Amino acid sequence: MRDGSSYYGPFLPATLARKTLNLVNRAFQLRTCDIEIDGKLPRPCLEYHLKRCLGPCVKGLCTQEEYQEAARDVKILLEGRNKELAGDLQKRMWQFSENHNYELAAKYRDLRNTVLALGDQQKMATIADRDVDILGFYRENQWLALQLFTMREGRIVGRREFFWEDLPEGDAFDASEFLGEVLAQYYSTDYVPLEIHVPCDFEDRAVLEKVLTERRGRRVKILDPKRGQKRDLVHLVETNAKVAFEQRFRVLKPDSEKVLGEMQELLELSYFPERIESFDISNISGSENVAGIVVFENGKPARAAYRRFIIKTVDGANDFASMNEAVLRRYKRSVAEEKPLPQLIFIDGGKGQLSAAAAAMRELDLEQIMLVGLVKPPKRHNEISHLLIHGRENEPIPFDRNSLAFRLILQIREETHKTAIEFHRKRREKRDFTSELSEIPGVGEKRKMKLLRKFGSIERIAKSTAEELSPFVGPKTASEIAGHFDRQRKMAKTV
Repeated sequence: MRDGSSYYGPFLPATLARKTLNLVNRAFQLRTCDIEIDGKLPRPCLEYHLKRCLGPCVKGLCTQEEYQEAARDVKILLEGRNKELAGDLQKRMWQFSENHNYELAAKYRDLRNTVLALGDQQKMATIADRDVDILGFYRENQWLALQLFTMREGRIVGRREFFWEDLPEGDAFDASEFLGEVLAQYYSTDYVPLEIHVPCDFEDRAVLEKVLTERRGRRVKILDPKRGQKRDLVHLVETNAKVAFEQRFRVLKPDSEKVLGEMQELLELSYFPERIESFDISNISGSENVAGIVVFENGKPARAAYRRFIIKTVDGANDFASMNEAVLRRYKRSVAEEKPLPQLIFIDGGKGQLSAAAAAMRELDLEQIMLVGLVKPPKRHNEISHLLIHGRENEPIPFDRNSLAFRLILQIREETHKTAIEFHRKRREKRDFTSELSEIPGVGEKRKMKLLRKFGSIERIAKSTAEELSPFVGPKTASEIAGHFDRQRKMAKTV
């Protein structure tokens, strides 16, 4: 324009304009003031400290080239060239990542994601009011990332990410079967929209539509769009899934030596923590008391070395005594069989669990191995509030939540918790399975185990017909089992 300024717009709806301006201030940090920029101010204003301005007014805070680069990026964004900008940001991200400058690489990664997300919102804003969930996934080898966009009344109101790390590889992986299982499991507990858009068809789609329609009370459609705007949206979600995949499994994963070196420094270890083991206890009011143990070697999970223990000597909910038994059994056997010992052990819990583990290590004369407690904040079991080192329990270890070392610690903790919880759940299901079938005449231990191996759960047996059960328990007992569950269903309807 004649005044030397550039003008962009219109942005519809108005909320999109406000979001775009906020993005420019927050992500690209261009100044909003109109003071003369000569680099002579003694200190920056509050906007700089809030990370909403690069501070070109103070010499040394940013170079002229850095500010001009940010201004060019904003112009490309406002011109609607989101993909072009995202591509440029990705190149910078990889450049800094290859030079091991992970902080700047992370900055450009986040900028790229923000630019892509804004493009998503611009597309979504043009769609009529709908109550829709849109799914897409991206897979390589045994890894898969799935994204779910939640659209309500024409607006994206939520986005969820799910990851799998141990799927079958090659032809053993069936995408349609996987998708059907994911949908059935997810919508068994979550809100059911009127439309679900998926990237491919699957065998039981009509059956699932019927089930979800009954749950919602209105017709639910599961669509596999092949063209048009709906297909574009599915493709958009698939693109986001690929971005999430890159972040989770490939992008910005520095070498393990750097991460473990950072952990060594954080915990003031005198040796490199090449092998790390971690313990967690799981039970409900003391029932089906189990321990999960995971092993990380050179910063990577060594799943073949994971172990799960049934706690044998503890009655009731006593996590301290249970932790003592798990640690004692683990390393008593390791010493006896001359198996490798860890350089570092994480204990899921506070002072009590840490002291119980230390008592076990003292009994085995293994006190030289460092024990670190992962302490959770109250009622927030998926987080870590602080670290405790045995022998220094009154000195909580401060940490940077964005550091590479803490991210690895959090990953180890999540893996340990998952291992313990899954084993506890299996034990509980087996117990419920056994007690339920014990009520049926003619079902002994051998037949219970046969049914368990074949059908896997009490729910599947309950849904099976006498003909389906007969090959495993005989016609008479199969009839008894089918009749038992049929009577249960009739009683439930009566109630």
